[in-house]
Amino acid sequence: MKKIMKTALVMVAILLAIVLASGCTERSLIETSVNRLEEIKKRGYIEVVMEPYFAPYEFIDPSKSGSEKYVGSDVELAKYIAEKLGVELKIIPLEFTAVLGGIAEGKYDLAISALAYTPLRAEAMILSKGYYFSEDAPGYGLLIRKEDEDKIKDANDLSNKTVVAQSGSLQELFVNEQIPKYKEFKRVSATTDGILMVEQNKADSCVVAISMAQLYIDANTGSGLKIVDDFEFKVDKALSGTRIGITLGENELAEKINEIIDDVVDSGQYEQWYKEYAEYAKQLGL
Repeated sequence: MKKIMKTALVMVAILLAIVLASGCTERSLIETSVNRLEEIKKRGYIEVVMEPYFAPYEFIDPSKSGSEKYVGSDVELAKYIAEKLGVELKIIPLEFTAVLGGIAEGKYDLAISALAYTPLRAEAMILSKGYYFSEDAPGYGLLIRKEDEDKIKDANDLSNKTVVAQSGSLQELFVNEQIPKYKEFKRVSATTDGILMVEQNKADSCVVAISMAQLYIDANTGSGLKIVDDFEFKVDKALSGTRIGITLGENELAEKINEIIDDVVDSGQYEQWYKEYAEYAKQLGL
């Protein structure tokens, strides 16, 4: 009987040890998985997701192929981050809503896609420090056809018009909060799609980042498009600054990214990239 009891106690001890070891292993894996910064360094590459149709931040050079075709100031920032971390850069091109969802779900490491701050977005992901501020540049406005310039002079003139904006963007927030009334609101995956809808008479106005839309107008002089004069949407200071999206809980990675952002902002490097690629986009006719 004593032998049986002794054997039983040994078995319990072994089972307890297995359970405890298993718990430690699971806990260790969880702790490792939440530290994406170390994971990136260990695997040797970083996955950056973006929607590559928003010049001069990120766009496609049709004369190039493979990963080299993705160019822009955000692409340079992504390369700089990869270099600072000592890893390879892998760019994942997606539609904008998929960019946001991919980071919120932790599928990718960073979203570098001209992200602006919104309260809803800040609940779904960590938003880095701002790395580009457009205080001296135009903000957000309305793109229309030249033939409608006497009819559409501000957001109050859209009550019987069809408005279009990129889904999930700050521009969509402006439609919801700063356009009193419209006939119809259409959401598109890319701002360039909205611009084309206005050009093709499928919409009356597109809410745009003025600098990006002006690049399109300058490169397509026969488009018949223009930006509404003397009108801009109001931007809360809390919303200013273009930012990087990081999955919630990845605090070590966010801290490192903010350090790198400080470098490119303080040195004026990002501003230089932005100006360089604004000219580049004009030359490509984007």
